[in-house]
Amino acid sequence: MNNITFANPYAFYLLILIPLLIAHYIWRYKKSFSTLNVSTFQGLEKAKPTLKLRFRHLPFVLRVAALVFFIITLARPQSSTSNKEFKTEGVDIVLALDISGSMTAEDLQPNRIEAAKKTALQFIEERNDDRIGLVVFSGKSFTQCPVTIDHEVLKNLFEGIKTGMIEDGTAIGLGLATSIDRLKDSKAISKVIILLTDGINNRGISPLTASDLAKTFNIRVYTIGVGTKGKAPIPVKTPFGSQYVYEDVKIDEDMLTKIADATNGKYFRATSNKSLEKIYEEINKLEKTKIDEMIFSKKYEEFLPFALAGLGLILLEVFLNLFVFRKIP
Repeated sequence: MNNITFANPYAFYLLILIPLLIAHYIWRYKKSFSTLNVSTFQGLEKAKPTLKLRFRHLPFVLRVAALVFFIITLARPQSSTSNKEFKTEGVDIVLALDISGSMTAEDLQPNRIEAAKKTALQFIEERNDDRIGLVVFSGKSFTQCPVTIDHEVLKNLFEGIKTGMIEDGTAIGLGLATSIDRLKDSKAISKVIILLTDGINNRGISPLTASDLAKTFNIRVYTIGVGTKGKAPIPVKTPFGSQYVYEDVKIDEDMLTKIADATNGKYFRATSNKSLEKIYEEINKLEKTKIDEMIFSKKYEEFLPFALAGLGLILLEVFLNLFVFRKIP
């Protein structure tokens, strides 16, 4: 029980009767005395008032208390309970991550793939109400984690991602197609793919063909080209240990832009860890989860205890007047 309110608060104006009744009772009580002339009080000094005399005003007190309870009853006290229900209409998201050999380039720290994993995990932390899945691609593509609300499982699967898991290459079209397959039957209000790559498609189907498919299923695609401008250091294992080879950064930005434009998404270029973090922050702001708050309130009548209390006091007053404080005829 909480939030006590009164349906008829104007009934409390009747409390004005209480001081009037008290004043009337005092006036009648004083008027009831009569005078008696006696020659002396000797012999009466040690007389003590009886218990009945001490409590002679109790019936009136009970009557006033009963009246207060009846006025509260007329005011109709009510309690209310309220429940909040949150209806969440989340976003289904697939992160499509390039894990080709070039993702070991160290123009991002400690390298591209680790930087991409770190920022993606931060993004997942911000999307508590969304289902998120993970697709990885290189020369081929596969689903690392279907779309799920269990983000702990998703984050654990992220930890095991590394280059060399599958045949090397850059099958952007296959990665996009696999991501679309994970979302095409989704009932979410918004379906999103975030595709991150550092190269040019050289395997599988055309990325633009896959983007047409995404458009058909109303899936928005955000594309991210990751890599610095110019040359990037890539560690290469040799018989003499690991050495760095500097290779030109080649990203098909035109194709990534077309994919994003065709699906009402957006293309981003990440040349550093900081810029990659800002990209995910922007996508996070663009794709808001819809949360509807519904409040249900129910009122309960609480006058019965007050009515019973008032009735009980009246009955007690009647009993006392009839059997305890009855007047002698």
